[in-house]
Amino acid sequence: MPSARPHVGVLALQGDVREHARVLSELGAEVSLVRRPVELAAVDGLVIPGGESSVIDKLSRAFGMREPIQDAIAAGMPMYGTCAGMILLADRIIDGIEGQQTFGGLDVTVRRNAFGSQVDSFETDLDVPVLGTSPVHAVFIRAPLVEDAGADVEPIARLDDGRVVAVRQGPLLATAFHPEVTGEHRFHRLFLESLPRA
Repeated sequence: MPSARPHVGVLALQGDVREHARVLSELGAEVSLVRRPVELAAVDGLVIPGGESSVIDKLSRAFGMREPIQDAIAAGMPMYGTCAGMILLADRIIDGIEGQQTFGGLDVTVRRNAFGSQVDSFETDLDVPVLGTSPVHAVFIRAPLVEDAGADVEPIARLDDGRVVAVRQGPLLATAFHPEVTGEHRFHRLFLESLPRA
């Protein structure tokens, strides 16, 4: 009898891969680490972790993953990007390194390292109505920021000053912060709810 558990991948080229895999497993998902196109083809959704967006970009091309990920996005595969993953899912990037590319899919412009360097990392509580009334404790580490979003993009979390730090558009979800490092599972649960059911 086939498993009813969602089968999700974590892009395992660089970044906080283990943390995402642990959260997804705790939520009952079957988790695979994805480095090759054949592994991507076997999953129902993909998490793109935080890390260094320019390094993940380069490695995705070196491993032949860039086009398969773009094809999967175009085909409607649910994906969730945190921090660097948000940058990689954005259609447009500000302050990227020379030649840096993204996978695209989200009709947003993001600013890389919008809050400064590692020493400028910070934590704050966010209201995220789609996740309920309890606030989200968010950790921002060299985080990006959504500078502009298209009409089909839903901002789902903002800082107190109104700047957008989490969005979704169709089956794509992205946060500028790292729920996987704070024990916050609700974003991953929201992502899992977008996966096709067997």
